[in-house]
Amino acid sequence: MTSPQTWMITGANRGLGRALTLAALEADHAVVATVRGAHSLPEHKRLEIQQLDVRDRLGAFAAVAGAVARFGRLDVLVNNAGYGHIGAVEEATEEEARTVFDTDLLGPLWLSQAAIPIMRAQGVGHIVQISTVGAVGTMPTLGLYNAAKWGLEGFSEAMAAEVGRFGIRVTIAEPGAIDTDWAGGSMRFSSPVAAYDDLRTELFGSAIVPWPAAEASGGTPPEKVAAEILAHVRELSDPRLRLLIGDDAPGQVEAALKLRHEDYARDPRFHSR
Repeated sequence: MTSPQTWMITGANRGLGRALTLAALEADHAVVATVRGAHSLPEHKRLEIQQLDVRDRLGAFAAVAGAVARFGRLDVLVNNAGYGHIGAVEEATEEEARTVFDTDLLGPLWLSQAAIPIMRAQGVGHIVQISTVGAVGTMPTLGLYNAAKWGLEGFSEAMAAEVGRFGIRVTIAEPGAIDTDWAGGSMRFSSPVAAYDDLRTELFGSAIVPWPAAEASGGTPPEKVAAEILAHVRELSDPRLRLLIGDDAPGQVEAALKLRHEDYARDPRFHSR
């Protein structure tokens, strides 16, 4: 696969999605950027902006078809749209649970389903799933978000084994902390149950939620994350399914896997290798 390529990036108006869009344009690619509403992306002759709620399966298929109609092909799909949710499992409402799963898990599924036939016909393509180190371990009060991302990784790993024979690569990007408003204005919260106030205080320094909106949460700049993803897509010989991004990511994954290994080791039939 050679440049220029056609990229489709969901959730492109801000944060990592915006950084990916600008980086792909800078690399001479054409980009179909999806947004849910108003946006501030710049005008560009190789940029097409589509309105899309990724929860809408028919809309996802129409968006992919529109991208191909506009640019003639689809080389890279980046499933970036999603959000975080704070709430103990007991606190989550049915609507909150369904919305986060529809967005963070089923949205990437619908878009992947729409892209695969296009890429299979081309004989080449790349699907990049924006996951998190939280898909390896969990954190109390992030259970819904963790569950959605674990599900994303589950179907994506199976999908990678299914579509590799067609020339389609799959990458699961696992960033650590990214310096965006993910933990600020983009975060959603369940109504708190007082029984978890002590837990929230231990985790966040306060039992009060939602916390004040913030512009950034600290971590790797989104521009650097975008650059690593573009470099990985460009490097055709890189066999990794999971792409760790950020200096904090390897340590977080190692700690999560260590805890899981220790738990399995409590079974005497489990032999450490």
